[in-house]
Amino acid sequence: MVKILVIEDDELIRETLLQLLESQSYRVIVAQNGRVGIQMALSEVPDLILCDVQMPEQDGYEVLRTLRQNSLAATIPFIFLTAQGAKADFRRGMELGADDYLTKPFTKAELLGAISSRILKRQTITQPLTEALQQAEARLNDLVNDSTTASIVCPEKLALEALLRRALAQGEFQVYYQPQVDFASGQIIGAEALVRWQNPDRGIISPAEFIPLAEETGLIIPIGEWVLLSACAQAASWLAAGFSPFKISVNLSARQLSDPQLKARIVQILETTGLEPANLELEMTESALVENAAVAGATLNELKALGIRIAIDDFGTGFATLGYLKQFAFDSLKIDRIFVRNANEDAKNAAITTAVILLGHSLNMTVVAEGVETEAELAFLRENQCDIMQGYLFSRPEPAPIFESLLVADKRLLGSSLATVSTRVIPFVPLSDREKSKNLSISGLGLA
Repeated sequence: MVKILVIEDDELIRETLLQLLESQSYRVIVAQNGRVGIQMALSEVPDLILCDVQMPEQDGYEVLRTLRQNSLAATIPFIFLTAQGAKADFRRGMELGADDYLTKPFTKAELLGAISSRILKRQTITQPLTEALQQAEARLNDLVNDSTTASIVCPEKLALEALLRRALAQGEFQVYYQPQVDFASGQIIGAEALVRWQNPDRGIISPAEFIPLAEETGLIIPIGEWVLLSACAQAASWLAAGFSPFKISVNLSARQLSDPQLKARIVQILETTGLEPANLELEMTESALVENAAVAGATLNELKALGIRIAIDDFGTGFATLGYLKQFAFDSLKIDRIFVRNANEDAKNAAITTAVILLGHSLNMTVVAEGVETEAELAFLRENQCDIMQGYLFSRPEPAPIFESLLVADKRLLGSSLATVSTRVIPFVPLSDREKSKNLSISGLGLA
């Protein structure tokens, strides 16, 4: 049963919502103010939150801000209820990560429609994930008995592997998104999806610590499948909301490239999420390609035939020769941050970065600079006609709600500095007086 948390200080409105939602077979919990609402959201972890904006002590904006900073509640669908219909109020809520905004008076149909659409979106992601996790558990049972992995390891490694298996089963992983920004327009035109592990006891565990172990044990296959599914579903949602052009970039490991079921799983994920192949880019490192070049080449050709973009990541740091650029016909080339760092003043880095940009363009590839952290590096890349940048100068990798706030605010690169320009939101169209008169108004709600 879907559980909904209602945070509302007006008792009559609170009770009205409670009765209405329970009549629709929702399980409803209520909080009379923002402080209690935050506590209940973290203890009960509801499937959706309805929250009034104007409340004493902690208003709805503060409630949302607090919840979006907590890993347990960061992704819970959040709908504002308010009597304020100004664009500034709408923008403020969306920038904080709200999923929807209902202006009072609203109809029963509008309320239930907003709830059902958010619940459906959440189920679109969680149902395939549940199936993927069940399949992963079956594959992991086989891996446990695989004699090829039966080597002597230290207790710390065994403990981390046990935690890793539990994390996959209990949903402790999160997907963060780092913007990719077009130099020509300054617009966010995509994002790289990056997995993060929020362990309840150890906190954030670095990918550098668990990704190599996931590769070794084979857990990288179900983890990578989950990341791909989550990222594609999120990208499809952003495209449907009007944020275009937009492509999502997802990393593929060497183990995934060798998986004979990779193409079938990707096709299924695209069908499940509704994401067009052209809006997906798969990234792989040189070392992943070299590990099994024959299999990787066949797999990449099949994926490219579907219309999926292929990128080579961390270029120049692996073991591949220049011949691999011709052999695999990549769409994008990503310059590793070790070459981008201080390229404006380090002669060797400047030479390498410039050469890679020219090489990429000569092979009709889009060139992406990673790890851009200073205005000087940005100016150097722009001067040398790099196509796309990503890095801390613009934004760190962020959870989906925070990344979405960058899209809503239309954060851009303008000249040599960052800027926010026109807001990209769906405008609220208020009901006409005649339409309002058709609804039964209950304490300003207008539920009918």
